[in-house]
Amino acid sequence: MTVHTELPPKGDRLAGKTAIVTGAGSRERSQPGIGYATAVLFARQGARVVVADLSEERAATTVKVIEEGGGEASTVLVDITREDECQDLAAECVNRYGSLDIVVNNAGTAGSGDVTQFEEDIWNVALDVNLKGAVLVCKYAVPHMAASGGGSVINISSIDGLLAGAYINVPYSVAKGGLATLTKLMAVHHGRQNIRANCIAPGHVHASFTAGFSHEERERRRKIGPLGTEGTAWDVAYAALYFASDESRWISGVIMPVDGGLLAATPLAVMGKLDE
Repeated sequence: MTVHTELPPKGDRLAGKTAIVTGAGSRERSQPGIGYATAVLFARQGARVVVADLSEERAATTVKVIEEGGGEASTVLVDITREDECQDLAAECVNRYGSLDIVVNNAGTAGSGDVTQFEEDIWNVALDVNLKGAVLVCKYAVPHMAASGGGSVINISSIDGLLAGAYINVPYSVAKGGLATLTKLMAVHHGRQNIRANCIAPGHVHASFTAGFSHEERERRRKIGPLGTEGTAWDVAYAALYFASDESRWISGVIMPVDGGLLAATPLAVMGKLDE
């Protein structure tokens, strides 16, 4: 499998911590996904990383990249829509590394159509993977995190979960919106356990999820943002690193767009810049 080979610098911002990153397997594309980038960056910053994914091959590729860079990681094959597998995921992490400090709920899937095009199968898959899966992972991760003295839950939502976007994708958007709400609830419900919950809403990022987009489509997405640049999986991973580290110890319940300023603008605000 081909993977992105430019690795971020090493550091110690997560030294001594153990993280689970779901959907962290590397896809067979040159453009890294958010899960892959987050797992690699966390390991480069000293964390021991459980690479959780449905695909053994993809998960093993991510672990190989981490280990070749001197980091520590291992795989757990998991279907996050199955409660028993989520229970095993948390238990296996603690069995291997002795603690569980960070959970990144990144695994996700698409779901298209407006309400008049409702299809139950598409709806169920989108809600199960994007939302129920995060709930199930947290159900079994939170007690272990509390036993370790606290930790950080980071949910990867989307700007489509906050506002209507370019694509008609009600199942996906509703699920991602639910993930943002879940974040606030968890921040309140588990704050006294010293567990923080924060959410990242990526914008027009070009990663494995959009690897099939044409140049024209990428340009349209780039131009509409105030910064006029295209985001990458690493931009999202660095935001996750901040929320995972002790630097954000007093931040919880936040939904942070990583979108080049997109949600700060109305459509008319960027009209004059579309040729730039």
